[in-house]
Amino acid sequence: MCEDGRMSDTATAANIALVSRHYEEFLNCGDMSAADRDLRPDFVDHAAPPGTPPGRESSKAFIAMVRSAFSDIRVTEEDVIANGDMVAVLGLWRGTHDGPFFGIEATGRYCEMRGMVLWRVVEGQLADRWAVLDYDALLQTLQGDSSS
Repeated sequence: MCEDGRMSDTATAANIALVSRHYEEFLNCGDMSAADRDLRPDFVDHAAPPGTPPGRESSKAFIAMVRSAFSDIRVTEEDVIANGDMVAVLGLWRGTHDGPFFGIEATGRYCEMRGMVLWRVVEGQLADRWAVLDYDALLQTLQGDSSS
């Protein structure tokens, strides 16, 4: 950190690299050990689906559910903005619906969903996650509604 309290360019770059690595290893590759490495023990996912456990287990449960429904899921970071300990990612999720997802049986449909995720980094680990994901568009695709 700089003397005036701002994050250095090096610290900001390290925060961006942490988030990017987390997406690649945890979400895209399904490496659950990445959650233990990247997420603080007191991690809070402010956008976790109802009923998911707290802490790291929340993210593990969510990613396991997503990967079981979209086994070829890939998230592409379209834009990344960082300011201090915060990293914002505009992402595009892509995958084939080949397993149950929120009560919808596999459709075999290729799906895309955009989302904005904000991460807070503390001492080299992810402490908080806030997300706005376009589940409405995803559900329309899964239900065969192409009117959007």
